[in-house]
Amino acid sequence: MNSILRLLSVRGYPHQILKKREIIMNKVGFDNDKYLKLQSEKIRERINSFGGKLYMEFGGKLFDDFHASRVLPGFEPDSKVRMLLKLKEQTEIIFAINAAAIEQNKMRSDIGITYDMDILRLIDKLTEIGLYVGSVVITQYNSQPSADKFKARLENLGIKVYLHYPIAGYPSNPQFIVSEEGFGKNEYIETSRSLIVVTAPGPGSGKMATCLSQLYHENKRGIKAGYAKYETFPVWSIPLMHPVNLAYEAATADLNDVNMIDPWHLQAYGETTVNYNRDVEVFPVLNAIFEQISGSSPYKSPTDMGVNMVGFAITDDDAVSEASKQEIIRRYYAALQKNKQTGTALDEVKKIEMLLNRMGLTKNDRKAAKVVNDFAENYDDPVAGIELNNGTIVTGKTTELLGAVCSMMLNALKVLAGIDDSVLLLSKEVIQAIQNLKIKVMKNQNPRMHIDEVLVALAVSAETDDNAKKALEQVSKLKGTQVHSAVILSQEDMDIFRRLGVDLTCEPEYESDKLYHK
Repeated sequence: MNSILRLLSVRGYPHQILKKREIIMNKVGFDNDKYLKLQSEKIRERINSFGGKLYMEFGGKLFDDFHASRVLPGFEPDSKVRMLLKLKEQTEIIFAINAAAIEQNKMRSDIGITYDMDILRLIDKLTEIGLYVGSVVITQYNSQPSADKFKARLENLGIKVYLHYPIAGYPSNPQFIVSEEGFGKNEYIETSRSLIVVTAPGPGSGKMATCLSQLYHENKRGIKAGYAKYETFPVWSIPLMHPVNLAYEAATADLNDVNMIDPWHLQAYGETTVNYNRDVEVFPVLNAIFEQISGSSPYKSPTDMGVNMVGFAITDDDAVSEASKQEIIRRYYAALQKNKQTGTALDEVKKIEMLLNRMGLTKNDRKAAKVVNDFAENYDDPVAGIELNNGTIVTGKTTELLGAVCSMMLNALKVLAGIDDSVLLLSKEVIQAIQNLKIKVMKNQNPRMHIDEVLVALAVSAETDDNAKKALEQVSKLKGTQVHSAVILSQEDMDIFRRLGVDLTCEPEYESDKLYHK
């Protein structure tokens, strides 16, 4: 199919580009139902292999696993929770949080809240759907004042809290770790079910140490229990250099994780599998800890420890490969933006650049970015573009009334609704009334509307205007679309795109030369 490019003039929300692509976005490449079935069966099998009790270190996000849904189109962001619901009567959840993370107000960058507040959010969400949260363990506890306050708050809310302490030499001194001065000084977490899921709001929370400490205490009490690890990525059953696994390296560039062939698995079984450096490096120590606790280790490799079946539910390798390549480019833009904003991500940028070079990719392989950057060469004001799920690309330009992404949004909704380009969805009077409120009453410096304000104005207009109503009905179709902005957006706009399920990238440039950017 030959590409068709045409430029349309639009009253009020300048500039649309429609471009047809041969590759249609959001092609499904993953069987989510098959995954849920295989994964729940594998976990039941592992529980039974340990005599009826399993501590499962649960990596990644329980909810909102958008990385997995992006690189495995067809994977539902809540798949992990749906899988646990299949094991609902057996499952008890423990949240681990590092006391230092509480003290430092460590943030989840994707949703903009601290780790401790995220635990409250997650407990609410899990309880609402009927999963049982048994307790919270504060790890690396050393009488940090903020940790004490969080503990008191949880207990006041009726949530059990346990304390685990720093262990000298962990994890490199198994004999000391597996002793009364090591795991023995940690508080024993009372549990009542056969599958104990140990999860956390982010990395470095002490999930593995919590599981191992519990194995020590269960063994002392004569209770049979085992350990397993559930990580979606890297995918052990696909090649090391597969785009899905490389996308994981891009996603964890800040942690400096590196995928590698599992040498222990290769030695034990003659089978090539993929793991990542930290698990491979720590495996001999883990094996020694298992032997210290129970006399022998149940595992011959880090791959053995895992229960991940995600690779067996991939149905279209081309689809997941293309999606993963796009994810690497998105991660590159995110690292560039972070470095511009903080000056601290240069190593991340360089690492992802190497991944791009390895795969023969450039920034221009993100279609919306190429169109926006080509377009921006002709304009002094910022522009933005969105690639819809059918491959159409729509752009918008900054005006006196609207910012570029707001113009783009209104243009995209018109395209989706089949509304003529000449139609104004929001009148000049409506926009100016909102701007007057922002400047004169709310004392804002910037009169231009944010995306949420545009959507609210559109909802109000829809009560009396059929075109606005038609456009508003298209908002849900923005999920999975790709947006690129020629400048870094406000946090408000970035948050709205995230809620809409839109994948956003920005050029690492500010709209102004000011030192402070909200």
